[in-house]
Amino acid sequence: MAVLIDPPRWPAHGTHWSHVVSDSSVAELHAFARRHGIRDRAFDLDHYDVPAERYDDLVLGGAQPVSSGELVRRLRRSGLRVTARERRARTRLPARWEALVPQAPEVGVDLIARWSQTHRAYHDVRHLAAVLDGVEDLARAEDAPPPAWRRALLAAWFHDAVYDAGTPSAAGASEADATATSDEESSAALARGLLGPLLPAEEVDDVVRLVLLTTTHTVRPGDVAGSLLCDADLAILAAPSERYAAYARDVRTEYAHVPDEAFRRGRAQILESLLGRDHLYATTTARARWEAPARANVAAELARLRAPG
Repeated sequence: MAVLIDPPRWPAHGTHWSHVVSDSSVAELHAFARRHGIRDRAFDLDHYDVPAERYDDLVLGGAQPVSSGELVRRLRRSGLRVTARERRARTRLPARWEALVPQAPEVGVDLIARWSQTHRAYHDVRHLAAVLDGVEDLARAEDAPPPAWRRALLAAWFHDAVYDAGTPSAAGASEADATATSDEESSAALARGLLGPLLPAEEVDDVVRLVLLTTTHTVRPGDVAGSLLCDADLAILAAPSERYAAYARDVRTEYAHVPDEAFRRGRAQILESLLGRDHLYATTTARARWEAPARANVAAELARLRAPG
């Protein structure tokens, strides 16, 4: 577990720049940045850009100097590397919002800012972009009707737009507690407040319903929009093992204020509940692609949580 910095080799704005990353946790990276006065706006999905004049003091502050190649290799091994595709998806977020609600681009700006909060380790703009991509991919594969597709996308924008459970002062319980709903309820209220003046009441009501559905991911038969949203939200469960391990670490980091034993117990209950379902996914496409690897990942994490010590 280390914060890494490469040499200031990248020219821009009259100076040269280094990259600062963590090889274990985005939250660790954000904590390091806060301790050393690195501004939030310097964060670029998986690293901070820092000018050459900061290099020596950041090394003295604990950043491990490595070559650029070593930094990238360790970032990739950690599962935290943001791919070029993910970067393009992040860049496209404003346009994607405006395609849904062109009359209110400022709402998209507000939502992106919420998803960019630095206390988020997993539930950040990368997750938002991944869920949007997942909804669109599944909607095409399932030949979903346009209204269901649209509502699932709108709900994806709001489903974790309020995310305070990872802070010690947050009301309610953590993700380690299977009864935690405060963030979902607050996100649903935000959706109603922001979309109410913009869209038909029936559509807003359904978006609110969908946001609340992500509390349990229990989809009723025939709920096309709910199936698209919940399957896209749970796609991470089927990720390659390194990416899944990074996801699990980041979830734990977001709830670092929860004592370890309580977290392990609560998290294990959630994983047991998932494995007890007939299916993790609601769509035919997601079941064919993701059911088997997701069950293997969840079972492996559950075994680690139950292991002595």
